[in-house]
Amino acid sequence: MKKYVFQIVAGINILFIFSLLIVTKNAYTDDKIQLEITSWRMDDANAMERILAVYNKSHSGVNVVFKPVVATEYDAFMATSLIDGTGADLIFLRSFSPGRTIYDSGFLLALNNDVPGLEKFPDSARKAWTTGNGTIYGVPVFGVTHGIYYYKDTFKKYGIKVPETWDAFMDICRLLKENKETVLAQGAMDEWTLYEVVFSGLGPNFYGGEKSRRLLMQGKMKLTDPAFINAFKRIDQLQPYLPEGYKKLDDVGMQNMFISGNAVMYIGGSWDLGIIRKKSKRQVGWFPPPVEKKGDRLSYCFHVDAGIGVNKNSKHTAQALDFLRWTVSTEFAGLIMTHIPGFYVYTPGKFELKDDLAKQMIDAAQGSDITIRTTWEKLSDRAPGGNRMMNDALIEMLTDRFTPEQAAAYVQKGLDSWYEPFIKE
Repeated sequence: MKKYVFQIVAGINILFIFSLLIVTKNAYTDDKIQLEITSWRMDDANAMERILAVYNKSHSGVNVVFKPVVATEYDAFMATSLIDGTGADLIFLRSFSPGRTIYDSGFLLALNNDVPGLEKFPDSARKAWTTGNGTIYGVPVFGVTHGIYYYKDTFKKYGIKVPETWDAFMDICRLLKENKETVLAQGAMDEWTLYEVVFSGLGPNFYGGEKSRRLLMQGKMKLTDPAFINAFKRIDQLQPYLPEGYKKLDDVGMQNMFISGNAVMYIGGSWDLGIIRKKSKRQVGWFPPPVEKKGDRLSYCFHVDAGIGVNKNSKHTAQALDFLRWTVSTEFAGLIMTHIPGFYVYTPGKFELKDDLAKQMIDAAQGSDITIRTTWEKLSDRAPGGNRMMNDALIEMLTDRFTPEQAAAYVQKGLDSWYEPFIKE
């Protein structure tokens, strides 16, 4: 009898253990649909997790996760993952030709009929992710701007006032150098920083801003014209104030140099604000790009930076489109503005900025001549692309292998090899 009791008990124990395994498995198996969203913004990981938590909380069947890739590797990684079928469901897209190439390659859904509210976005933002026939493939998420960060205590130490003009800015650079200060935390190893930040931020005040950019696209101006040469010359004037070893200083190194207090100023993007706030121990100020002469209207590069598209080969396109519809909402826009200072949404509505420097940056846009990066639209649609050539030319200029005139001629020659300007915009 004991034998049979033992067998019954043993059987019960086995059933119990088996049941426990099933319960445990179910406890750790997430039945939610997981959507991946990828971006080149590694610095935004924690902020994006907080933003996505709001969406995930109100959408019980979906879990959206943020999986960024290092910025310098993002484009190649994304292209490879889309080709081999492992791409994320939702994709951060750069504006104009980089994003358009992905759509033209057949990897993105058209959004016109699936994302209501896009018609309320500014035309200037929508067109950055729209084909010539009006197909929208990306929801505009945010724009960024450029300017100069500085340490307030150092300015106070030397009695320096925030400069309005280029000559006043150059006087500050000379004064700081004479006093053995490292003037600018700028490098030339990550070449994109020279074009996308330094030239695009400071240059418009000298080449004529948005009007000249449009004339360049129309073929009515060239980079070898005096106005554009003037901009190249001004950027070249920064060379004496770059730090020792700047040729080997990359983007992260530049940030660290400024944040650690080892340079007084840093020509940076509004996207740098979050990490500066997080890591800098001193009081940081900011001022917009200096104009050529007092009284000039500020030409302000406010670049259409990021949109989001849906991977056409996603296994969960319905859920991805649901999420994309949320990105058009004021709730999403408000979360972006709150958690990622220095990024500015295009979503119609009023949003409160709590960070004083973020507010300064957007205030500078009021009444300014708003433009975008010089060769980003149309002029980089084919190879050799204007963006790539601008990167190369500026490195050559700031390492004394090109004069400003040669740098401009190098880019213009490459554009002349393929670019036929469009007249009707």
